[in-house]
Parts: sequence; structure tokens; C-alpha cells
Amino acid sequence: MYKLSDEIKKSYENLKVPMIIMGPSAIGKYEPLAISAGFLDFYNVTREDFYEYYTDRLNDGLFERVHPDQRTKLRAISLDFLDKKTEYDVTFKARRDDGYHLVHSIGYWQKMEDGTDLAFIVYADVQKHEDVLLELSDKYRLFQKDEFYVDSLTNLPNINFINKHGDVKIQEIVRRGGTPMLLYLDIDSMQSYNRRYGTKRGDDLLILVANVTMAEFTHGIVARIVSDHFAVIDEYPGEEELVKKIESINSKIKLRAYGTTTGLNVGIYVGRDDATLTESIDHALRANKLVGEDLNKFYRFYTAEDDTLYNHQRYIVENFDRAKENGWIKVFYQCFMRIETGNGMGFEALARWMDPEYGMISPADFIPALDKYHLTHEMDLYMFETVCKEVKLRYDEGLPLLPVSINFSRQDFDYIDVIGEINRIYDKYNIDQYGIDKSYFIIEITEQGLAEATDQFYEQLAKIRESGYKLWVDDFGSGYSSLNVFSNFDIDLIKFDMALLINLDNHNGANRTIIKGMIDIAHKLGIHTLCEGMETEEQRQFLLDAGCELGQGFFYHIPESLDTILDRLHKNIPIPKWEGREERTEREKKWK
Repeated sequence: MYKLSDEIKKSYENLKVPMIIMGPSAIGKYEPLAISAGFLDFYNVTREDFYEYYTDRLNDGLFERVHPDQRTKLRAISLDFLDKKTEYDVTFKARRDDGYHLVHSIGYWQKMEDGTDLAFIVYADVQKHEDVLLELSDKYRLFQKDEFYVDSLTNLPNINFINKHGDVKIQEIVRRGGTPMLLYLDIDSMQSYNRRYGTKRGDDLLILVANVTMAEFTHGIVARIVSDHFAVIDEYPGEEELVKKIESINSKIKLRAYGTTTGLNVGIYVGRDDATLTESIDHALRANKLVGEDLNKFYRFYTAEDDTLYNHQRYIVENFDRAKENGWIKVFYQCFMRIETGNGMGFEALARWMDPEYGMISPADFIPALDKYHLTHEMDLYMFETVCKEVKLRYDEGLPLLPVSINFSRQDFDYIDVIGEINRIYDKYNIDQYGIDKSYFIIEITEQGLAEATDQFYEQLAKIRESGYKLWVDDFGSGYSSLNVFSNFDIDLIKFDMALLINLDNHNGANRTIIKGMIDIAHKLGIHTLCEGMETEEQRQFLLDAGCELGQGFFYHIPESLDTILDRLHKNIPIPKWEGREERTEREKKWK
């Protein structure tokens, strides 16, 4: 237990600033060592009553006056501050004699001469005398009394505050000799989070993001711009330190949030001495919108080339509907090979955008753009419908009706009733008349999507198989592999990521052992296997020896439009061999 000297204690107790000093305690981890006169006046309580009250109700004495909706949140943040000696910066509503007031509290740690750490916590009524904090922190020199400048949910400054004072904050940083930066943050897939867990949980997530972000950037301005978008204006601490901060924020959010959230997207602009607020927000926002370019990072630093990339993404998003209506987006089919026989077993439907202005737009460009703007479900349904529409063309031209797989994103299941939509499209084109059924359509879900899945998502996947469609897991082994993929739900086939086959002999042939082992496990569980990236005879022979049933890659077939496939068919230059329905049925029976 630490004890302040009578002289020091008296000096703190005479302060008009509302303040509590916490130190090591005999009755718990920490207890109040000094309460200022300003704090007693702030809450209209006597010193004796406060100490008695706090001692009697150690667990929640300090939080009794906090609004019930915020009490749990504030208590958790306060205990985290005391337990981990982090910085403390939070706003909350507290009851005073005339009702609830918005209170802003800053906490910091100070080491005493004997090495003991004491916590100093300062309070201010935002609406009446926030000047208390103005004397203690440059950060709040700009804080406004008017609630016009405060976000009612998170109690952060809002866009009005940023617009009024952002440039001043940037100039202050420059005057101190620092480099200003602006971060633009948004919560990844916030809409789907609200749909899964409800808007109340969504509000809790917004408050969590606000508090965790404020705790990391204690000397900057943290504001809620709109919806799930936040901004931070602060001095740039260097790339390494900044990355540590935003990684810490993202980890805490994913750990503490209710249910499952994929965390944040963060755009970062490190400004020049003459950078303006408008320019800083614009550049940080563009970097934020391009985060999806690198799937391994949730943040991106702005560079000059981002303007070009951003405009390209905007073109994709703004012309997506035109591309579908005008047929610029086409289905290219790539055939799967039955490795044992060399016959074609089925096709994967791949999207290709043939743009009249830009020419071929790569999937590496348009897929991240559509994903960022939550349009992948429209693309995936368009692909499924195009495949169904082209069944008639395949049938009329005498092209064998081999099964076709279509990729669906996990995100799709948050925005639409996937099974309801694909059933609607299947019925629309009266597919049964061509002598095939739903088992000829394969729904592919990436393993990355499964790694982020919820129980509700697994239930929807189960309905796909119950309705008669096949269900495959794509990109298995791409960095998200987990054996629980086999145990959480029923699947028909796993597709090994092409990187496993391309790097077959790296690290003393480790991938040979991995592929062989996973094939054995899958077969014991009654799951079929396919390997992507098959480009050589040596790779085909390895897969045959390992027991893999299907191969996909340029060794057998390069993706082609249906027009090209039919043109080659008419010239008697078809894909080498086709697997007949009877052969496929017999092989299914034999395999089982």
C-alpha cells in the first residue's frame, strides 16, 4: 500500500480541478489516495461520505453516478486502465443534481520518487467547464461546449468539429516541428454485422471502436465522421510505431466485440507542412478504399499512384450495372480433368470483364473493388444466372452438359438469401427440361470465407446441399487452413490452392507430404479432392500417385468463353476428351 505524504496529499486535495489519485491498496488493487476539492464539488459529496462509500462498495462505488447504459463500458475501460497502466481518455454521461451531464475524463500514470506508479484521473463537465481540461492538455484546447460538435452515440467530436478545427490542429502539429497525419477508419462489413447481431450490438461496436481508438491516440483528435467512419488527426510517430498502434486497435476490437467482426480498414495520409484538412481527408479516404488491394493488410499508406487506382475502382463500381446489361462481363469456362482417365469432368465459371474503354479488366482489379463496395453478391448471382442461361446454348450445340461450379463470397450470405436466389434463377430457366438437375451446379466457397464464418453461415451452407446443389471449398491451403473445415459442416470436395502445387518441391518437398496427407484425410471422410495449378505432366503424375481425383490448370485447359469453345467444337478441335454421364455415374458409385 502506498501513502502520500500529508503535505503532498493536502496540496492535491485543495485543487479546484476535479481529480482522483489512485495508488496501491490494502483492500484491492488500487484505492483513492487523494480526492480534490473540485471533485467533491463536482459531484456534491463530502470527503468523508465518499471514502466511506467507496470502501463499502469497492466494486462499483466510482460508477454509481454513471448512466446505466454506459456503466459496464466505463467500468471495463477504467479497470483496464488500472490493470495495464494504459492511457485513459473517455467520455460518458454521469448524474448530477440537475440530471445527466456529458463528462470527459483523462487518466495518466506518474512514477513517484520511490518508483511507485500512481494513477491521476481528471474529470470535466463538457457542457459547463471543460476549461479544466484545457489547462491540462493541448489536445482539448479545441474542444467545444456546443453539442453541435459532439457525436451523441460515441461522445466523440463529430464532422462539424473536424471541419471547424481540423486545419488548426494540423497547423499546431507543424508549428511544434512534427509531421501531421490523418487516418480514415471504417469498420469492415458493418452492414452485415448489424444484420447478424442487430443495431444495438452495432452501436456497441461503434462505441468500442471509439474508445479503443481514443486510448491509442491520446494526443490527437479522434472523431466519428459518419456511420461507421472515424478520423484521427495526430502527429506522425513513424511507420513502425503507427503500425503497432493500429494493429493493437484492430486486435482489441476483434477480441472484445460481440460475435465476429473482421475489424477495421484504415487509410493513412502522412501530410506535408502545407497539407490542408480537405486534402488530408481526401487522400486518407482514397487509401482506405484501396485497402483490399493487399488481402494481407487492413491498412494502406497513401501514395501518389493511389489517385489513379482509386479512379479505376470508381470506374468499375460506377459502370458495373452497364457491364452486366451490355454483356461486357462474360463467363469463361475452365475444364476440370479426371486425372485417372484424362477426361473432362466439369467446368469452373470464371468472370472476365471485356470493357470497351479499358479492354480486359483483370479480376484482380474488379473483384477487390466490388468486394469493397459490397457488390460481390450481384456479381455472383449474375454469374450463376449467365451459366443457367447458357445451358440452352450448350444443349442446342451438342456440347456435353458437364457440371459447372460458380464462386460465391461469404459476404453474399449477409446481403441476400443465397439459396432462395439460386433456386429462383434455376426455376426461371426451367433447367430440368435439359435432363440435368441441381447436382450439376456446384457452389464454391473460399476457405478464407469459412475461416470468418458464423454458425448462421454454416446453416445456410447446409441448405445448399439439402436443396441438391454440390458444395466445394475453394483455395484450401491458401493460408487459412484449418481441419475444422471438415468437422463443421458437410462438403463434397476440397480444391487445393495452386500455390501448393506450384511450390511442390520447395523446402525439401514439404508440399508433397502435405497434399498427400490432406488427400488421405479427405478420402477417409468421404470428400472428393481437386488440385489447382496443374501445368506439367510431372505435376499430373504426382497427383495421380497421391490419389487426387481431379486437376485444373493450363496443362489441360485454358479458360475460354462459350463462343470460343463452340467455335472450336464446330471445327472439330474440342477440348481433348469429355466424360459421359454414364461414366461419371459409374465412377461416383465406384468411389463411394
